[in-house]
Amino acid sequence: VQLVESGGGLVQAGDSLRLFCSVSGRSFSSYALGWFRQAPGKEPEGVSCISSEDGRTYYADAVKGRFTISRDNAKNTVYLQMNSLKPEDTAVYHCAAAGFCDVHSFPYEYWGQGTQVTVSS
Repeated sequence: VQLVESGGGLVQAGDSLRLFCSVSGRSFSSYALGWFRQAPGKEPEGVSCISSEDGRTYYADAVKGRFTISRDNAKNTVYLQMNSLKPEDTAVYHCAAAGFCDVHSFPYEYWGQGTQVTVSS
């Protein structure tokens, strides 16, 4: 499974960004798909995940109400809509695939190189 992210950039606090993740390989629809982020000097942090079975979504408390994850199985793509961005959201955002969702751990088997999101104050 290969994952390629895009859509990152430099924005101001309060702005929005939409991240895209193109997934190739077998059995796209069978994987839970998620996003995690990593800021310099910090551990990876789970952001959001969407399950394969029923499309149930999960969010870290830090982004709940501001971020929305979605997937299009026909296009092999997963999205992360990020609204009301804050400087503390600055990080490299990685798209990832797993057998199940858990934003409080690191269940991922595959992940992409990431896309940089920088939010200025």
